[in-house]
Amino acid sequence: MSDCLFCKIVSGEAPSHLVYENEHVFAFLNISPYSVGHTLIVPKVHAENLAAGSVDEARELMAAVHLLGVKLMSALGATGYNLGMNNGEIAGQVIMHTHLHLMPRYAGEKRTFTKIDVTPEELAATAEKIRASL
Repeated sequence: MSDCLFCKIVSGEAPSHLVYENEHVFAFLNISPYSVGHTLIVPKVHAENLAAGSVDEARELMAAVHLLGVKLMSALGATGYNLGMNNGEIAGQVIMHTHLHLMPRYAGEKRTFTKIDVTPEELAATAEKIRASL
């Protein structure tokens, strides 16, 4: 879809801090994260929400969560993570392309869903740590 930001990121037309990619999914750091390492996992095939995509695409998203959750925790020293999805505008979905939020959590930090400030350099360094763990 030509006007979809996530489609542009997947195709390389828009920049991102790539964390992981395979033939089905593309995972990149959220530029407005709730935690260090907050990663968005999107199917490469455009679908506005989970129900608009296929069951196979949903399985591929969860397979990526299974892989990346453990790798993010190991690479970044997190001790857990939140997994979230806003499915539909009424649920808070802003970009109408299916995506999951994988948010690492750290011991001693208060769990919030408030955006944190990060620089592009910090995002690049975090993405490199995660990629190196794969």
